[in-house]
Amino acid sequence: MNIPNRRYRSTPHTIDRIDVAHGSRESLEDQIAVEEPLEIRLDGKSVAVVMRSPGNDEELAVGFLYTEAILKSRDELGGVELKQDPKNPELANVVEVTSAKGIDLEKRGWQRNFVSASSCGLCGKLTIESVRLHVPSVRKDALQVSAELLRALPDKMRSQQAGFDETGAIHAAGLFDRDGNLLIIREDIGRHSAVDKVIGTAFLADELPLSERVLMVSGRSSFEIVQKALMARIPMVAGVSAASSLGVDLAQSCGMALVGFMRGSSMNVYTGSDRITL
Repeated sequence: MNIPNRRYRSTPHTIDRIDVAHGSRESLEDQIAVEEPLEIRLDGKSVAVVMRSPGNDEELAVGFLYTEAILKSRDELGGVELKQDPKNPELANVVEVTSAKGIDLEKRGWQRNFVSASSCGLCGKLTIESVRLHVPSVRKDALQVSAELLRALPDKMRSQQAGFDETGAIHAAGLFDRDGNLLIIREDIGRHSAVDKVIGTAFLADELPLSERVLMVSGRSSFEIVQKALMARIPMVAGVSAASSLGVDLAQSCGMALVGFMRGSSMNVYTGSDRITL
């Protein structure tokens, strides 16, 4: 599985750049990351509105539905289509997801509307406890990797982050195999949306569960990132930045290996250190 990234969108914007050291000011054109709402509909009903960077929207939608335990397998998906916003035809900001014939997803109690900012994937959820109910544990025989392999992942992913190069404001999530090969990379202004895009891409390719993969994220490893990875049965998450307390707690309770604050040759191993060899 080696699936290329489809380009996100950026837009030119005139800014004033001030150089304090030299006391100068100049106007120039810069590229800024696009952030727009995306409505996710399931069988004609609105499920969520998420803020994201346009691109890979179909993957984002099904990844979101999968990590929310609304879709549970590829066989339950009838179709997914990106459509124009009826109120603003210039924008393609609606994804219509349909369930397969004979599948009634309403019985899973998803009839609560999620409104998710690009920085918050947990907005709209009732309680953290309700999220934990759906999160599976990692297999006891989950993969082991070397610290040397892990330390190489940030640079491998960073070399493919075209969105960050252009705007300086785009997060990335990358899926690696046990040999350190980058299989999927997705970019988004929101960390959790980038992860949903990765998982959604694997979902559409019928590659789930991802029990032999490592997920790399460009930011911190929070509860929401760990939760989404666990839903896809990913046994190891590595982050460029540190992990949060809830993220560590969830990873620990479910047997995930969680690594963060990866800088040069050093890294913090928060959980699962027995699965990282020296």
